[in-house]
Amino acid sequence: MNRFPGTEGWGTWPAPAKLNLFLQITGRRADGYHDLQTVFRLLDWGDTVFLRPRADAVVARVGAGAAGVSEADDLLVRAAKLLQNESKCRQGVDIGIEKRVPMGGGFGGGSSDAATVLVALDQLWGLHFGRERLAALGLRLGADVPVFVHGRNAWAEGVGERLAPIDLPPAWYVLASPGVHAATAGLFQAPDLTRNAAPAKMSDFLTAIALGNAAVPGNAFEPVLRRREPAVEALFAVLARIGTPRLTGSGSGCFVEFATRESAEAALAALPPGLDAWLARGVDRSPLLDAVESFNTGASPSG
Repeated sequence: MNRFPGTEGWGTWPAPAKLNLFLQITGRRADGYHDLQTVFRLLDWGDTVFLRPRADAVVARVGAGAAGVSEADDLLVRAAKLLQNESKCRQGVDIGIEKRVPMGGGFGGGSSDAATVLVALDQLWGLHFGRERLAALGLRLGADVPVFVHGRNAWAEGVGERLAPIDLPPAWYVLASPGVHAATAGLFQAPDLTRNAAPAKMSDFLTAIALGNAAVPGNAFEPVLRRREPAVEALFAVLARIGTPRLTGSGSGCFVEFATRESAEAALAALPPGLDAWLARGVDRSPLLDAVESFNTGASPSG
């Protein structure tokens, strides 16, 4: 049963997950943050955010949010309040969510949820901030939020906020989670983390994936996390039976890439029963952009 039906004023907005096709650290900044290089790949799978505008200025979470996250710390609520404060908007919103993306997996669930709230409320509240301004606000909530605001696959540098569009070949993915919540802050402080990788070039990356990923850079957090977390190391061993497993982001989630849906489905079927694994398709354009277009043509998203 839908807890957020359109007949009760709820709108439905997608919050797609992402993969980092590689992630390396090229240096440490004077402000203590790290300079990164990565490629964000958006997926056709993720969370679903439900929004119901209010005439008053109340921002309220309806139902349970992410497990163990208080309403005050919830990125959905924080995003709505940030936009409300920046715009001086006197409207409010009820917020619900259907969570699919595991926390701490590196799939960008929380960041995407926040981006969806910013983009959708910009429409629902009639603010017309535009993508650049919303992305700048999103950066205050998390380094990955801007890519979800823009809704395109991207080559990213800096802390992840300097984005350049990138065209990626079609691909399907077997995703898997070991059930471990990786603490990003702790991983960044790990003494065995490589922080001085030679900067990569987008052209070299695109050439490498065209040749079958042989020379694509890896994920700086992978060796650290595999040494620290036996569950991650065990998951890599299982996924190695179907292809080349890779870590996404600074989380514990893993993925194996396939050229076709059929090959991905066959690989998923070959995995041991009980493993927390599923399929997703890489997309060029976020489904959130489609929802915005539908809203602007009068077909308001409904639950």
